[in-house]
Amino acid sequence: MTLTFEPAPGVMAPTTTGGSFPVRRLFCIGRNYAAHAREMGKDPDREPPFFFTGWAETVVPDGSVIAYPQATADYQHEIELVIAIGKSGRDVSEDEALGLVYGYAIGLDMTRRDLQTVAKDAGRPWDTGKNVEQSKPLGPIQPAAGFDASKGAITLSINGQLKQKGDLADMIWSVPEVVAHISRYYRLEPGDLIYTGTPAGVGPVLMGDVLVGAIDGLGELTVTIGTEAN
Repeated sequence: MTLTFEPAPGVMAPTTTGGSFPVRRLFCIGRNYAAHAREMGKDPDREPPFFFTGWAETVVPDGSVIAYPQATADYQHEIELVIAIGKSGRDVSEDEALGLVYGYAIGLDMTRRDLQTVAKDAGRPWDTGKNVEQSKPLGPIQPAAGFDASKGAITLSINGQLKQKGDLADMIWSVPEVVAHISRYYRLEPGDLIYTGTPAGVGPVLMGDVLVGAIDGLGELTVTIGTEAN
């Protein structure tokens, strides 16, 4: 078979063991911290978690310079715990969910907030606000053994100034609950990443800003906001 063009190479995320994790799909949980739900003008009462999907190619590694995207005047940061799936499963129970997890990482879900707001107000999908090139920076993935995803500080600083601060214990939906819920709609496969939501304190970034995200037990993730995308 003759290809009409050369396919793009697959996205590989580094691991703390020195290997590479082939990224397949992204699932992103919305409003999983009560304080963030409130700052977005929503009721944080416990309801079934909702999620949206993203392209693997939005993932970029620690240390990247990411372009400020076009068509927005309000590009915002969201620091998140990321679950890396290592085994296949559909309709798994919460007790079985952690058996699908390969490991965890620090992630950012960068958001064109103005475009997301327009979409929400119109009852339309969030793709233009969320599924944006270079919008999902990801730190090295640490194998699950030895990491407690149920608690631990999660923070985001810009140019040395603390902007977001929370604890994984504040998540409305825990890691097992999130994994089990998504598996009811899709067969989770090795390479899938789940971004689990962000604590309060989201806000805009500017070109030249240096963002440092941290989660206890996972280290730090650093990215710089570059010039506007061409």
